[in-house]
Amino acid sequence: MEWVERLNQSMNYIEDHLTDKIDYEQLGRIACCSTYHYQRMFTYMAGITLAEYIRRRKMSLAAVDLQDGNERIIDIAEKYGYCSPTAFNRAFQSFHGIAPSSVKDEGVSVKSFSPIVFRITVKGATEMDYRIETKGAFRIIGVSAPLDKEIENNFMVVPTMWQEASVNGTIQSLAGMMDTPPMGLLGVSACNGEEQWKYFIAVSSKKASDEFEEYTVPASTWAIFSGTGTNRSIQELEQRIITEWLPSSGYEYANAPDIEVYLNADPQNAEYEVWIPVVKKKA
Repeated sequence: MEWVERLNQSMNYIEDHLTDKIDYEQLGRIACCSTYHYQRMFTYMAGITLAEYIRRRKMSLAAVDLQDGNERIIDIAEKYGYCSPTAFNRAFQSFHGIAPSSVKDEGVSVKSFSPIVFRITVKGATEMDYRIETKGAFRIIGVSAPLDKEIENNFMVVPTMWQEASVNGTIQSLAGMMDTPPMGLLGVSACNGEEQWKYFIAVSSKKASDEFEEYTVPASTWAIFSGTGTNRSIQELEQRIITEWLPSSGYEYANAPDIEVYLNADPQNAEYEVWIPVVKKKA
């Protein structure tokens, strides 16, 4: 329950700062996790990205301001953090389907988007196979791409990386260099701390390589979940881990990367593991 309470405290922070710059780092601190893990949790729990939720809340309140007050559109745009009336108009029309200048017209409807409140709900029981494993630091080698700290801006980065890696021979080259556990092709989201966030397609290896970038995955305790199916199935498993397992597990996110281990990379018949870095909740 404490985990859900912290999420709701972060929702209160958002509500209190909708006319300020919302600090994603502070949201992570409130929820006791990294900014990256916070955004992932939010997206899976709420069904929309954090950035989209904030946009919807701002546009909902902006409509009320336009209906009830005599403020100019340019002032309301500035109030909710838009640098220009044009950007505000675009966002407002995208959400409400009308221009801000039309809000007070007779018969015009606008949308209301209420604040989110998180609760634990009991769903139909479905098994998830997992194990807890403590592992020392290990070296990976591969290719990487920078990630934006607003994760919705990265939705096309990772699929494009995998497509390019499968076409240009990177995956085949990496497979030949794999020599230490975890023995599989790895997707590593190194998104912790203040440094540049990166996504790696990599393998665990002790071999020297001038061709590939190297990264050391820190020592951590991992909750490791196994699954099979299409590549869409791994996303569904990750959602279940966050929405079903994590809230009642006695664990919370640790400050380490998320790892996907592809034991069989066939996109239609994949065998995989999802490694979530965890730490025991303090009593």
